[in-house]
Amino acid sequence: MLQRNLLLFILFLTSSLLFSQEREVTKKEVRQLLHSADSCLYKSDYKNSFTFSNKALSFALEMKNDDLIARSYNTIAGNYEEIVEIDKALEYYEKSLFHFERASNDTLKGAVFNNIGNIYFYRKKDFEKAIHYYNHAIEISEKLKNTYSIVLTKLNLTSLYFDANDFNKGIFHLDYVEKNKNYIRIIDVQAYLHILLGKKFHFLKQYDEADFNFNEAIRIGETNNSKIYLSDSYHDYSKFLFAIGKYEKAYVFLDKHQVLKNEIFDLEKIKSAKIIGMDIALDESKRELTAVNVENVLQSDNLKKTKIIISLILIFLVLMLFLLYILYRNNIFRKKMNEYLEKNNEELKIAKEKAEEASKLKTQFISTISHELRTPLYGVVGITNMLSDEHKELAESPHLNSLKFSARYLLSLVNDLLQINKIEENKVVLENLTMNIQDEISMVSNSLSFIASRNKNTLITHIDENIPDYLVGDKLRLSQIFMNLVSNALKFTQNGEVRINATLERKEGTICFIKFEVEDTGVGIAEKDISKIFDKFVQIDRKEDDYQGAGLGLSIVKKLVTLFNSEIFVESQEGKGTKFTFTIGFDADMGKVNEIINHIKVDLSNDTVYRVLVVEDNKINQIVTRKIMEKNNFKTVIVDDGYAAMEALSKEHFDVVLMDINMPLINGFETTRLIRKKGITIPIIALTAFAQEEVSEEAISAGMNDVLIKPFEPSKLMYIIETLVKRNTV
Repeated sequence: MLQRNLLLFILFLTSSLLFSQEREVTKKEVRQLLHSADSCLYKSDYKNSFTFSNKALSFALEMKNDDLIARSYNTIAGNYEEIVEIDKALEYYEKSLFHFERASNDTLKGAVFNNIGNIYFYRKKDFEKAIHYYNHAIEISEKLKNTYSIVLTKLNLTSLYFDANDFNKGIFHLDYVEKNKNYIRIIDVQAYLHILLGKKFHFLKQYDEADFNFNEAIRIGETNNSKIYLSDSYHDYSKFLFAIGKYEKAYVFLDKHQVLKNEIFDLEKIKSAKIIGMDIALDESKRELTAVNVENVLQSDNLKKTKIIISLILIFLVLMLFLLYILYRNNIFRKKMNEYLEKNNEELKIAKEKAEEASKLKTQFISTISHELRTPLYGVVGITNMLSDEHKELAESPHLNSLKFSARYLLSLVNDLLQINKIEENKVVLENLTMNIQDEISMVSNSLSFIASRNKNTLITHIDENIPDYLVGDKLRLSQIFMNLVSNALKFTQNGEVRINATLERKEGTICFIKFEVEDTGVGIAEKDISKIFDKFVQIDRKEDDYQGAGLGLSIVKKLVTLFNSEIFVESQEGKGTKFTFTIGFDADMGKVNEIINHIKVDLSNDTVYRVLVVEDNKINQIVTRKIMEKNNFKTVIVDDGYAAMEALSKEHFDVVLMDINMPLINGFETTRLIRKKGITIPIIALTAFAQEEVSEEAISAGMNDVLIKPFEPSKLMYIIETLVKRNTV
């Protein structure tokens, strides 16, 4: 499956040359078609790639541009290779070589030699021919002093010799690649290099180095969602694990490889692409036949004898009749095939329409519920902070602190629930903040004390004294894990105990590995149910009927623990209780702790009094925003809609505008556009409860300077205002 390496090479090499400045519009159109075809090929969208490249070929032939003709044939060949039409792929690669030769384009000619070598190596297993073409490619690249192309071809040679068990020759080529690895500009090719390094060190019995390189290849593949390279990484790593006797782990990665392989090899997509490929082959036959006919006509003009002319006409008629017969038969066949496909695809079409409708409804629901939840949360967080500021006697109140923590936790939970797909795609990045384990667990304990009291439970915490006072990690995600585990334990325990233990298990350098345990004396979990408690929307049957929930808590816990590069374990016995255990490593380097503390201390002291126009229709949010502004000595004017904002800007001078998005009469985007049309350059900051990815693009195009999602940290808003106002006055 590693044959995609050279395909990627061709795509990137071609794309890098596609955008050279051309004055002729038709050439630009052809190059854009080729760019679209290459992009679709890279995404395994063979059907559209065939369509775009065939259109490009038609234009290029009309223009008689050998370079563009060769590029078109090259992309078509790449598609045939991917849908395993090997003979067709070789035929079109040969045509590509012919036209590159006529266009004197040695750079891409070398790339095509490399592609043909890939076919003989990966598809036909004819190593001798593959080496022949690879050497041709290297020879051309050396003449052009193109080290990058040499590196890519030598990677393929390395893989070939490794497959042939000639590791010494393979390592010889791999050594060259390692010396010139700085020329590798494509992240996927770096993964390919690490796979081959893993094989090399496996052969040399340097198992630690081999393990590191296989895991590095997996990391790159998972980070960049490169399914082809990730599948190969899983496969080769599983073979390595089998070889060194780690069979259980080997089976895990072999299963991952099989799942990805099935996902990549989509039979329906291949079938659809092959139909388009048949059409392209037919079009090519028509072109060749037309060329023959044109040549015959030109020759007939030079013939003097009537007898020869008549003979050619008769031959031409016979050929035409034969062609018409073939076309007639093909037309009948295609009609039957179309009827068959239409009949069998009708149900798929209906299912597709239903899926698209459901997806659209889901997107609308997520957008709406996100806005509706974040808007009141902004009020809760803001008013809680106002209570803390205005009533200093409540500063140390455990109830107020619990309220603050619960609001912060609820906001995090809302974000995670609404973006659970983001967590599953490994797009959530943990924050590095200073924290104290004792404080975080105490905050959770205090926040859940009402559940403990309701069920007459005792909540006991034990924190190892050897755990450092300050650690670096994502304290909000850690608190969320405990909130889910402890609240579950309290709900399923009556007149019992729930224990939270934190023990320093070991220390490696500055990393402290802390073992956490949440144990209860509750109803326990049946052995048959333990394997499915971490699944989404799963609720285990209980004898009691008052346990409720969405069934997401433990699923989120497992995903968050995984983000910490850890694993959670559960022990349970019906009627005796349940214990959850996990270990997380936190950095205790005081240098990093001090650096983070210094970094978050933003000096917002400024003698300048800014005038701020707040455009917000929600009365509670108006109060919260006004308090934030007044606390920082800013002069604030609040209006309810965009038209009032326009009127205020025409009468008074303001330093910055805080603009809500979702407002009656006229929304924040349209208001901003009207402001910019009047030539007003005042900084405009969007304060919205919508998800940032939903509004950022339109906000920038409307003329807004920044976007801040409610609820937000006041210090962050002050920093943005200070930065934008100073930039606007320069």
